[in-house]
Amino acid sequence: MTIIDIHPHIISDDEKRYPPAPLFGKRSDWSQERPSTVQALIANMDAAGVAKAAVVHSSTTYGFDNAYVVDGCAQYPDRLVAVGSVDMLDDNVDRVIRGWAGKGLAGLRIFTGGSTKDFDPSELHHPKAFRAWDTLAELGLPMCIQTGPIGLPQVAMLARRYPTVDIVLDHLARPDVLDGPPYANAASLFALAELPNIHLKLAPRIFGDAKKGQASPETLFPRLVQAFGARRMAWGSNFPTSPGSVQEILAEAQACLACLGEDDRAWIFGKTAQLLYPALA
Repeated sequence: MTIIDIHPHIISDDEKRYPPAPLFGKRSDWSQERPSTVQALIANMDAAGVAKAAVVHSSTTYGFDNAYVVDGCAQYPDRLVAVGSVDMLDDNVDRVIRGWAGKGLAGLRIFTGGSTKDFDPSELHHPKAFRAWDTLAELGLPMCIQTGPIGLPQVAMLARRYPTVDIVLDHLARPDVLDGPPYANAASLFALAELPNIHLKLAPRIFGDAKKGQASPETLFPRLVQAFGARRMAWGSNFPTSPGSVQEILAEAQACLACLGEDDRAWIFGKTAQLLYPALA
């Protein structure tokens, strides 16, 4: 099957040309300890047998400056597309989004918190941000959302308000699955299954959590497929944020999803990505 990664990051080794200016004023540890250029990403993809990728801009390195992710992906136009970030509350956000889209940006991401800041979902329902969502709907661009369970009510609101915009939940919005089946602690996540434009991004965090507490890959992932369908689930390596090579990260994902049928795995490891980012098809 064709394997596509929808969540690697790249960091330039030329800080003069691409100066760090992290969102919230604090640079992530991983971007300093394990920086990976676009060339290093391609080498890792080749070693792992990953055909293509949607490369996600590092907000905790470059803030809202998408220059490196756009320039880096432009070096490999047959294999990479760029997913960037913008200030959703900017008075000129419509023009900003169109400008980056004109340079090749294939989607956007909202970073409401994570490695350098607690989650704050207020941006998700701020009235000024709706102009950005209007532009996404017009341009047909998907939006990744980095949030935790605290932000899921706002995610549901946005999915209903903008039904033509595909929304991708980074790390499944970090659900608590340690209670095991029927995964009652993750009820707020499963409640989103009724919204057809909500998609799940499966990255190392959920594969790790699936092996903790009362959870298991054999009970969690079939339950997710039953609720959302494999056509709304896609794999992302989170390389190099998550330790290990792309090959090692992919092997863990493949082991965890071995309980699924071949067709479901084909969607998760490639075909869903091609629907979200048609340039990867």
